[in-house]
Amino acid sequence: MGEHLAGLNSAQKEAATHTDGPLLIIAGAGAGKTKTITHRIVNLIKKGISPDKILAVTFTNKAAKEMRERIILEIEKNAKGQNSVPFVSTFHSLGVYIIKENAHELGLTKHFTILDESDSNRIVKEAIVEIGLDPKQYDPKKIKGIISREKGKFTQLLEFTERAEGGGGGFMSKIVAQVWNIYEKNKAKENALDFDDLLLKTVGLLKNNEGKRKMYQERWTHIHIDEYQDTNEVQYLMSRLLCGDNKNICVVGDADQNIYSWRGANLKNILSFEKDYPNAKIVTLEENYRSTKNILEAANEVIKKNKYRPDKNLFTKNDAGEKISLYEALDEADEADSVATKVLEILDNEANDISTGSLSVRARTALPLGSSACETPRQDTLASLSEPKSILSEVAILYRANFQSRVLEEAMLRYNIPHQVLGIKFFERKEIKDTLAYLRAALNPESLSDIKRIINFPKRGIGKATLVKIFAKDMESLPIKTKIKIDNFYKTLEEIKNKITTEKASDVIRFTVKKAGIESELLEGGEEEIERLENIKELATLALKYDNLPNGAGIERLLEDASLSSDQDSLMITDEKKDKKDAIKLMTVHASKGLEFKYVFVVGLEDGLFPHKRDGEIPEDKEEERRLFYVALTRAKEKLFLSFANYRTIFGSRQINAPSEFISDIPSDILEKDLPANAFGLRRWQAGGEKDIIF
Repeated sequence: MGEHLAGLNSAQKEAATHTDGPLLIIAGAGAGKTKTITHRIVNLIKKGISPDKILAVTFTNKAAKEMRERIILEIEKNAKGQNSVPFVSTFHSLGVYIIKENAHELGLTKHFTILDESDSNRIVKEAIVEIGLDPKQYDPKKIKGIISREKGKFTQLLEFTERAEGGGGGFMSKIVAQVWNIYEKNKAKENALDFDDLLLKTVGLLKNNEGKRKMYQERWTHIHIDEYQDTNEVQYLMSRLLCGDNKNICVVGDADQNIYSWRGANLKNILSFEKDYPNAKIVTLEENYRSTKNILEAANEVIKKNKYRPDKNLFTKNDAGEKISLYEALDEADEADSVATKVLEILDNEANDISTGSLSVRARTALPLGSSACETPRQDTLASLSEPKSILSEVAILYRANFQSRVLEEAMLRYNIPHQVLGIKFFERKEIKDTLAYLRAALNPESLSDIKRIINFPKRGIGKATLVKIFAKDMESLPIKTKIKIDNFYKTLEEIKNKITTEKASDVIRFTVKKAGIESELLEGGEEEIERLENIKELATLALKYDNLPNGAGIERLLEDASLSSDQDSLMITDEKKDKKDAIKLMTVHASKGLEFKYVFVVGLEDGLFPHKRDGEIPEDKEEERRLFYVALTRAKEKLFLSFANYRTIFGSRQINAPSEFISDIPSDILEKDLPANAFGLRRWQAGGEKDIIF
């Protein structure tokens, strides 16, 4: 059947060799979906389809990068002699690409600004004030969220306004309609789009302009959509509009991993694929290559209780593996302490008891609460962690809600365990946003959001009243000294723009930091400011990968990638100098999707927390919580640890908890109760102080 298909199982081969017409690949967790898509694309190329006729779309830059690299590698191995490569991107990056090609037609310039969440919320807040309302009473984030959800449904402003004025949605809808109207006008003034616009504008163009639609349908004759279960209405429409009459569309997904309904993801898109494409071929990938039999049995038993799903049952040729551990904690501190000591035990086991001179994990004690790990390092722990560094990246602690990370991180600090809390973006650091704002403003001087952010950083003595006059184009009424300051500011932007078009991306960053005065400003500060400068230097290092792009394209791509980075794509706020591979990961279950780890801890399995209780809960909400737990279980390759706390303090109130119902769904013969770590004489911190408890 061909060398390029070697190593695929029968179901994967069936999907990879299907070349014409619609194809739905139902891919269970760990079933090799990326491998299957990659080999299908290579097979299309070997069948005579030009690589540049192939489009592959996924959700994160990380996933797109992995897919692109794997496709290129397979092309080099099995389809040599090609002069082009498939177009692989995220939905939002694809939107940017199409919008830039049609910017003039859409009333934009090529260098339009992509607003981040904070800038979008700021413009919404200004719109709320403009209509005479108090932003403290009418939350800008909430109103922006409503607008975002409506855009995700492909709702137009005019349509929403007419519905609101007709009484649909009540008083709040009328306010949202007014705010939305001003929000759109102010974005237009700034030559700016928000995240939702990147999809909305693209779909609007494809839907309303037949010539453009046919152009893109002819450009990409074979389309692949990854994580199809996570598409919202706009992404669904984009997929349908691009695939055209030939319907050469391949979608890959798993209804059991649909966990983003709160972002607008519509499970019906994947469940209705056969209805949308009546002649579609369906292939189910059920062989899991990731997890042990016990982990898969638990996952299968949990998810089969859901009704809204195609029938499938994951299986594996892997060993049965260890049983799933279950720990009943007294409270969240006990749970966190148990996780930390279990992590140390894992590290000791992996290191094969490095030396007889170091203490084993069972004899270690935590640092007193409130003390600094840096002040009193425990040499035994540090020594044991010095060798098995690679295993650190194979450990993940997953939780349902972000607030749970605090007590877990405190435990990691007490036990000197290298760790990383995922979820805070490198690109959201103030100093990084300031530097990028200079670059955006240089390319797009109409971006008032960026001008407002940087015109007084470094300090130039320009107040709010002056800003108002600048934005109103009323420069003549300003004092001479102020005019000179503003002229110098805009000259700086012009110089940066010239550098962008002539210099490498990394050199532009270095020039901007010096020319704008950011470097000298930060050098005059303390340690915190020096750290900020080091982060900007890290940005210049990051920019090196864009240096091969000519004529300003490097900075444009950097700005685009920074704007479109997701939680999983971004560099995290830890010590940027450290190798991030050498740390265990703490993250929400949502953030863990698409990842895998040898050891996985799922904490906080209590009724009301996981499954999470919502006001006005409907059956679909309960099913999504079950899917979320399924995702958590299937992140584990070899060992799974579950835990719950009898007491947990939430919003300052100590609550008594019942164990999650999900625990009872797991067959008892593959569950084992984990003995408390203090059964081995470990010090345990409790409300009454330090105690040695030995059973």
